[in-house]
Amino acid sequence: MGKQFWKPGNLLYPLPVIMVSCQRSGEKPNIITLAWAGTICSDPAMLSVSIRKERHSYDIIKETGEFGVNLVTEDLVYATDYCGVKSGKDIDKFGEMKLTPLPSKIIAPPGISESPVNLECKVKDFLPLGSHDMFLAEIVNVTIDDSYLDSTDKFQLNQTKLVAYSHGEYFGLGEKLGKFGYSVEKKKP
Repeated sequence: MGKQFWKPGNLLYPLPVIMVSCQRSGEKPNIITLAWAGTICSDPAMLSVSIRKERHSYDIIKETGEFGVNLVTEDLVYATDYCGVKSGKDIDKFGEMKLTPLPSKIIAPPGISESPVNLECKVKDFLPLGSHDMFLAEIVNVTIDDSYLDSTDKFQLNQTKLVAYSHGEYFGLGEKLGKFGYSVEKKKP
């Protein structure tokens, strides 16, 4: 097996694909699809999203300082792709994709009702980086689809059929391979 050296580029895959909702006061809400996103802190709960300056949602989020993160399931892949290639300057993405706005508890933009998890976020910091700028945000509220609660009220997130993005393609998550700490678990005799 050979190896090749390539010029620097981002091949850190797979990534979560998310639909980010945002809204200016008096305007219709918009959705942008992102894969440049991640968890950055657990206390307080924070995440980051990186967005190109030329994207319509960039200015909305920069001006309002808030946005919603909506996790993507297999049922939402078509709408996710559509919302990533069409501009909200030209169309109503909620309407075109028949998505239901979910009123948020703390922020102005709605979530997406069809998503099993909606994270309401407030921007805490902003980092200009180059092709993308990064918004660091605190998660100020979480809404979940209670149809995924089991009999003990544990949220069965892995039953929602989440999707990942890898090198220009969308993938459903596969079978469970282990759990956190399984490599050091004591085996029962």
